[in-house]
Amino acid sequence: MFFQGGLLKDKFKVLRNAQEGKTQAMRQMRLETAADIKEDIIKLYVLEAIDNIEAGKEIKPNRTTKPLLIPELLKEVFSKNKDIKIAFNEFTKSKQRDFADHISGAKREATKLSRLEKIIPMILRGEGLHDKYKNC
Repeated sequence: MFFQGGLLKDKFKVLRNAQEGKTQAMRQMRLETAADIKEDIIKLYVLEAIDNIEAGKEIKPNRTTKPLLIPELLKEVFSKNKDIKIAFNEFTKSKQRDFADHISGAKREATKLSRLEKIIPMILRGEGLHDKYKNC
């Protein structure tokens, strides 16, 4: 497995994308039988990979983030209580998304309301939805 295999020239055409459509950089050399093991070719690829690392070459991940969609119930709370809105905006986008998704993920209106009641004190305390699990 070459973590930056996308940078390798692959003149022997032995590298395959590790997860087509998901990875840009990772490539693998599949060795299914003893005959597939050609030490001189493997060594060339490893040396090229080392040269790329030493030269500082790397393929950066293409990170796309989904938009933050605030549920209407939460927007209503923000319009009624500015302190909650201010506290919510102090969270990172991922923690804001956790709260929004937690409410939106409920199917019944009653469940949405109970989840909203649960997270309001957490927001005011500056406590993320999943923070209690991080220090275990």
